[in-house]
Amino acid sequence: MKLISWIILRLLGWQTIGSLPPEIKKCVIVAAPHTSNHDFYLARAACYTMNIRVKYLIKKDWMFFPMGLFFEATGGLAVDREKSSNFVNNIVELFNRSTELKILVSPEGTRKTVKKWRTGFYYFALGANVPIVLSYLDYKKKTACIGPVIYPTGDFQRDMQPVFEFYKNITPKNPHNYHLQIT
Repeated sequence: MKLISWIILRLLGWQTIGSLPPEIKKCVIVAAPHTSNHDFYLARAACYTMNIRVKYLIKKDWMFFPMGLFFEATGGLAVDREKSSNFVNNIVELFNRSTELKILVSPEGTRKTVKKWRTGFYYFALGANVPIVLSYLDYKKKTACIGPVIYPTGDFQRDMQPVFEFYKNITPKNPHNYHLQIT
C-alpha cells in the first residue's frame, strides 16, 4: 500500500511533510479540514507513505457490504451517530486496551458546512492520556502534513489555541464548507 499510495500522491502532484515522532505509539490525529470525499483517499495515502498505521472513524452507514470490507481493511471504525452515548468512553477504553493505536478523527464530523467542530477528539485524548497530533491536507499547496503534537491538560480553551493557529491558513478542497471554530 505504501508504494501504491506514493505513486498516487506523486501522480496527483502531492507531497508529504512532517512526521510522527517514533516514540508516540498512541494518539488522536486530527484530520482537518474535511470538506470533500477526496480527503479520505489522500489522507489514507499520506498515512501509508509516512508509515503511520491508523484507524479512522467512519459513519456506520458506510459499513455495508461490500464497501464495509474495504473500510474495515483500511482501518475504519464504525460510528453510530444515533447512539452516541458513551462514545467517548468507548474510544478511551479502546485506547486503554491497546498497546499501539492511532485514531484519525475529523472534528467536523462531516464534509458539509458546520458551525463548529465536535470536541470528542479532545476528550478521547484527555481520557486516554494520549497526545493529539495535528494534520492537514492543503489543496492550494498540495501538501499532506503531520504537524505539532499537543498534550491535553484539561484546560480546553488554552489547549485549543495552538490548534486555531495551526489551521488558520490551510486551504481545503471546498473552502466555503470550512469554518474554524471550536466551542
